[in-house]
Amino acid sequence: MTAQNTKKTGEPALVRLPRHIAIIMDGNGRWAKRRGLPRTAGHAAGSETFRRVATHCKNLGLDYLTVYAFSTENWKRPPEEVHAIMGLLDRYLHEAIEKMERDGIRLRILGDVELLPERLRRLIRETDEISTHISGFQANVCINYGGRDEIVRAAQRYAERLAADPGAGALTEETFSGLLDSSGIPDPELIIRTGGEMRLSNFLLWQAAYAELYFTDTLWPDFGEKDIAEALEAYARRDRRFGGI
Repeated sequence: MTAQNTKKTGEPALVRLPRHIAIIMDGNGRWAKRRGLPRTAGHAAGSETFRRVATHCKNLGLDYLTVYAFSTENWKRPPEEVHAIMGLLDRYLHEAIEKMERDGIRLRILGDVELLPERLRRLIRETDEISTHISGFQANVCINYGGRDEIVRAAQRYAERLAADPGAGALTEETFSGLLDSSGIPDPELIIRTGGEMRLSNFLLWQAAYAELYFTDTLWPDFGEKDIAEALEAYARRDRRFGGI
């Protein structure tokens, strides 16, 4: 996929765009702390950034955006912070239900949704249904997600399939990929982490096998179109050989 120019005058031309980028949205708490605000204010600001970034990625011509919204480890955070995050997810899903078809954005939730409150599971089922009527750009939001947990659950699915049908066939990479939460979604070519940390933090461990990694000190609530352009330009300069020469 290629693009001749970015949307704003004066920005460098992009010569090669990935189909799928994934983002570890880090820095909400530090953003709030620097402003003397509670961490929940950082999460609220970060949710607005996600809306802007998703729209911009769609306008650029990307096919998929996947973001890390709430990990399996995030349950360890203070109860008031977890409650606030769940409230933001509730609000976002309600807004998505109203706007998905109008904006032409499909939404898919990745992660172990069975552990989420019933009200969120009901909203997720509704967004899943709406997405079946939309084609084009897809935003994937990882909620109660962990890369290792996803792999374990996929292995359990295969074991159950094999127990029910011993002739189900050998386990291949393709078969295993189809058992992951991201089944049917191409692996991300580019993974961005904001906030200055340089690790994957249990995000898309299987899918990241050949992803290009890009790290920025920009805190997530401050992440914008300029930061996306810089990340995509860095990606376009990389030589992706997949083990070849």
